[in-house]
Amino acid sequence: MHRFANPTRFRRLSAALRPPATLLAVGLFGWGLWLALVGSPPDFRQGQSVRIMYVHVPAAWMAMMVYASMAAAAVAAYVWRHPVADLYIKAAAPLGAAFTGLCLVSGSLWGAPMWGAWWVWDGRLTSVLILFFVYLGYIALSGAFDDEQRGLAAGRILVLVGAIALP
Repeated sequence: MHRFANPTRFRRLSAALRPPATLLAVGLFGWGLWLALVGSPPDFRQGQSVRIMYVHVPAAWMAMMVYASMAAAAVAAYVWRHPVADLYIKAAAPLGAAFTGLCLVSGSLWGAPMWGAWWVWDGRLTSVLILFFVYLGYIALSGAFDDEQRGLAAGRILVLVGAIALP
């Protein structure tokens, strides 16, 4: 892994892998979208509303995975002073916030017909809402300082503290 800590090597490798990875991602996304919206049968209890689970569950997993990778990058930034770790955290935060917001909205849309309520103060739902606020807090905190390095350092602390929302 230390070999890829050099930004020049990392850019060269990522530039070579970007076109085939993009084609693969677009193809798999299209196939998965077709399977979710057309290919899967309706559920015997939930009917057609079960299809929202094909959006909600992956969004929830991605929200947690992105945050876990941000926490790992924060540890790498502190322990090994990795030059790309802070850049990764800053780039991943809006993506994780988007997946967390999508999880909250799709869960409410599914929960209304299934539970009869748009929101219940369940532990899982509340922890995802807290995770969403931590994402937004990191985005605000990292840009709140005049000195960018101080903002990123403060953001790293928030990322590590916010990791308790993952379990």
